[in-house]
Amino acid sequence: MHSPTLLLLTLILTGLMACVLGAFAFFNRSIRGMPYWAASYGCGFILCLALLLRSSTPGLASVLLTQALMFGLAYLNYAGAHTYMQRPGRLYGAGIAGLLLMLGLMAALTVLYPQPALRVGIASAVSGTLFLMGAHCVARGRLGMHPARYAYALASGMHGAFMVLRPWGFVTEGQGVWLVNQAVSIPGLIILESIVSLVLMAFGVLMLANEQTQTAIKHLADRDALTGVFNRRAFMVHFDKAAQLSRRRKTSLAILAVDLDHFKRINDTWGHKQGDDGLLHFVKVAQHCLRNTDLIGRIGGEEFAVILPDTPLDEAALVAERLRTGLMAAALPAGEQEVMTITASIGVTPCGRDEPPELALQRADQAMYQAKRNGRNQVYILPAPSLHEQGNPDAHSPDPPR
Repeated sequence: MHSPTLLLLTLILTGLMACVLGAFAFFNRSIRGMPYWAASYGCGFILCLALLLRSSTPGLASVLLTQALMFGLAYLNYAGAHTYMQRPGRLYGAGIAGLLLMLGLMAALTVLYPQPALRVGIASAVSGTLFLMGAHCVARGRLGMHPARYAYALASGMHGAFMVLRPWGFVTEGQGVWLVNQAVSIPGLIILESIVSLVLMAFGVLMLANEQTQTAIKHLADRDALTGVFNRRAFMVHFDKAAQLSRRRKTSLAILAVDLDHFKRINDTWGHKQGDDGLLHFVKVAQHCLRNTDLIGRIGGEEFAVILPDTPLDEAALVAERLRTGLMAAALPAGEQEVMTITASIGVTPCGRDEPPELALQRADQAMYQAKRNGRNQVYILPAPSLHEQGNPDAHSPDPPR
C-alpha cells in the first residue's frame, strides 16, 4: 500500500483515539495518567499531519518539528504509564530536558554535520526506549489480577522493541552505517506496524482505565466511607482468609475488639463533626501501632476489630496495651482552647485452629465488654475456651449495656 495512504489512515486513527482518550480524561478525571495518554495521541495526530505535508527534502524547522512530536508521543506515553502506576519522580523537568537535548542533537546532525540516517536512527532508538520504559513501568503485579497492565505492556513493549531495532534493518556492509535512502524514507511496513501498535496501546489504555474504575468500585464496597478501613463485611472475609492461612501454616492468630469509651458524650459535647474526627484520629493512631500485615475494620459505630496474624496471645495483649496507651497519650484538639482525650476498652482473644472466625470475634467482643465492666480504658484478655466451654455457647454470653 502506498505510504501516503497509510499515513492518512494513521492520521485518522490517531485523531480518533486522541479524541476518545481526551474525552475519558475530561469526564473521568480520577483516572491516573489519562491526560498524558490523550496528549500522546494528540502528538501522534500532529506528527502524521506534519509528515504528510512536509517536502521530500525537509528543512531544519520541519526536522525539529517532526522530532519534537516524535519525542513527545513517546515521552507522554511513558508519563501516562508512570502516573498510572503512581511511581515517584518528576516528569516535567526530565521531559523538557530530554526534549531540548534531542532538538539540539537533531539540529547539529541537520546543519553542522548532516547525517540524515544517523539522525533518524537516534530518534527511533530514543522513542523506542521510552516505549520500552512505559511497558516496564506498567508490567507489575500478578497476571491473573492485572491482565490490562500486561496487555498494555505487551503492545508498548513490542512497539518499543521495533523502534529500537528498526535502524539496524538498514545496516549494509561497505556502504556506511545505514542505507540513507531507506532510513530516511518511511516504508509502508513501518507505518503499518505503527498503526497496529498505536491501536493496541489505545485499547490497553482503555483497559487500564476500566481496571482502575473497577478497583475504585471494589474499594468503595470494601471500605468504611469515613475512616477508610475495612467495613464489617470485608473484614470478616479477610478474617476468614487469615484463619484458613493460620490453620495451613499452623501459626497463631489473635483478634482485638476495640470500643471507644463514652463516645456518645463526645458527639453530645462537641458535635458529630468532632466525633468523626475522633474516629479518624483513632484509626491514625492504630495504624501507627500496627504492622502492615495486621488488618483493621470498623465493625459498628465506634467499634473496631483488629486481626493480628502470626501473633500469640501474650504478644497480642502487648499490642493492645500499646494501642490503648498510644491513644490515651495522643490528645485531639476539640476547640479553640480545648483538647479531647479518647480512651478505648480492648478485648483480646486467640482464634482457635478449628474455630469459626465469627465465634472468635464474638469472644473478643465479650472480652471488650468485660474491660468496660472493669472500669473502661483497659485491656482484658480472654483465652480460648476449653472443650467443655466450646460446647456451651452461653458460657460467656452476658453482655452489659454500654
